[in-house]
Amino acid sequence: MANQTEIDKGESLRKQNTEEEFFGASNEFKEDAHFSSFSQYKNVYDFSMADKERFWSGEARELHWFNLWKEVKQGKAFNSKWFVGGKTNLSYNCLDRHLPTEKRNKAAIIWKSESGESKILTYQLLFTQVCKFANVLKKIGVQKGDYVIIYMGIIPEAVIAMLACSRIGAVHSVVFSDFSSHALAERINNLSCKYLITQDYVLKKGNQVNLKSKVDNALQNSTSVEKVVLFKRSKEELKIVSEKEIIWQNEIDKVSDDCQAVPLLSQHPLFSMFTNGPNGDLVNILHLTGGYMVQSYLTAKWIFDLKGNDIIWSVSDISWISGHTYSIYGPLLNGVTTFLYEGVPIYPEPDRYWQLISKYRINILYINPTTIRALLKLGSEWVFRHDISSLRLLGIKSETIKKDTWLWLYENVGKRKCPIVDTWLQAETGSIIISPLPGASEFKPGHTGCPFPGIEIDIVDLNGDPVKEGEGGYLIIKDSWPSMFTTAKEEKVETNLNCWKQFKGNYFTGDAAVREKYNLIKILGRVDDVIKSAGNRVGGSEIEKVLAAHPSVKEAAVVKRSDEIIENAIVAFVVLNNLDGTPLLKEELRNYISEKIGSMAKPDDLIFLTEMPRLMDGKTDRGLLREKAKEGLKELSGEEAEHQSILEKLREDYQKLYLE
Repeated sequence: MANQTEIDKGESLRKQNTEEEFFGASNEFKEDAHFSSFSQYKNVYDFSMADKERFWSGEARELHWFNLWKEVKQGKAFNSKWFVGGKTNLSYNCLDRHLPTEKRNKAAIIWKSESGESKILTYQLLFTQVCKFANVLKKIGVQKGDYVIIYMGIIPEAVIAMLACSRIGAVHSVVFSDFSSHALAERINNLSCKYLITQDYVLKKGNQVNLKSKVDNALQNSTSVEKVVLFKRSKEELKIVSEKEIIWQNEIDKVSDDCQAVPLLSQHPLFSMFTNGPNGDLVNILHLTGGYMVQSYLTAKWIFDLKGNDIIWSVSDISWISGHTYSIYGPLLNGVTTFLYEGVPIYPEPDRYWQLISKYRINILYINPTTIRALLKLGSEWVFRHDISSLRLLGIKSETIKKDTWLWLYENVGKRKCPIVDTWLQAETGSIIISPLPGASEFKPGHTGCPFPGIEIDIVDLNGDPVKEGEGGYLIIKDSWPSMFTTAKEEKVETNLNCWKQFKGNYFTGDAAVREKYNLIKILGRVDDVIKSAGNRVGGSEIEKVLAAHPSVKEAAVVKRSDEIIENAIVAFVVLNNLDGTPLLKEELRNYISEKIGSMAKPDDLIFLTEMPRLMDGKTDRGLLREKAKEGLKELSGEEAEHQSILEKLREDYQKLYLE
């Protein structure tokens, strides 16, 4: 147990009021880093802008291609195609490529569950398991181009399923296990999916959450599924409700462990994800094999400064893009060890994360600010109980972070020796777009770094013109990037998506940002109706659509408000059909959202109104609702208040023009 002097020392840095806001990597870190100076980054970035195709071509050649591309990049913006004519396979590059080397017997995956279960899969063993499961998939009829939904928790078999799909050219779509049976059925129906892989239960805070029952319910509303592969954890007999079901363990030993990776065109779809479109509709987006592979490999290598003996823990559900790219594909492409954990940071004790870092000597921790804020609130003494000196790099993802939270992480977890890379990415981008490079950049608390080489970004006003230093604007990505998303629909349909057509054909991220001195980027938050809450991304319009379908609800509107722990709280305003708004009905409606979408979409607050406030044109006055949602909250001060004011003005202007 840490003494009081250690605790006081650990709290000191974030309480200091000093003008010095920049921190840098140590000389020792820089000596062995991929990038050791800002001038080195600048030279590489300038080269990548002057000759983007030559830059990406050079990096892509570090990976295996069955056939090299004829063109590095074809077309512009939403019509871009990368590594055209090239043939490769992601599973081959994650596994087969390493087997002739010393990495063959190295741990590819270390997995730990809150139950105490653990597994270590070497690259050789993972390769064998992937080949066998790929043959199971082929045996049940899965072919190249087929959609396969994976509805599993954080277990090695989920990774095996993903790699097996990519090996034979099937398109995987990993659905978050917290999503409800209704949300699962929506995704099955959207894809007309014939194949589903699941497990009997996942563990959460000591409870067995039954996934099979949710699958059974979903299949009652879905007719396309022909086969369900069930990974069985329980030793008890399971009720098989359909002849469609087969048990993973019963099939895996009936097949060969020889399965050659299929050479796939660079444009072949690798995986599917869902985002929120207008009016709460789900939009299926795709990431393609070649471009995603190259950018995932390179961003993981440079941003996390990966070395051969590193163990990286990207704390994320594998269904999210950060899980796909930095828990699985990025680390395995680079031949390092990835750590996976099934559980939450405070169960069974508040020091669970620090205990695991100490036990497994984890080097890189990539974590979201919601988790950091929760751990900070528990107190630094839990950190000091364990030797976490193995850490050499920290990463932040998915949300904005306040200065004092950043400083707590730097001082107490990083011990003032670990660089912190504050990264920005989305499901649509596929991989990180903005981040410091740890040996090259100085770090300013609460700010991301500069654009990754090969990526051109800008911060613009509503007319698409660049804003001045210190001014707020809308974050766009110019032209295209290798890991960019596409759609499954006909050519050029992307031009109808707001993200492509609102800012002169550039991709609009949905985020507001400020460009400050030294070209640092401060991400302010979303200006559309997407809500980032506790690291999850939820569409306000999707919640409104579900609420409006409830027989008691006449009208609903959803907004977000700042929250000290989860970044944004979800606040729903509801007008009822000639009913009184009782506490019981309030809980019924909140639970209704959880049932239809999932627990991550459950409103933190639900407020009944007699009528919805209107603007002069009859549309909902969301600005007034946002003000009402903030009633009683502590007022911000200083730079935080300034940034919040900029964000609210940008959000108001954007929504008036495009959403209201």
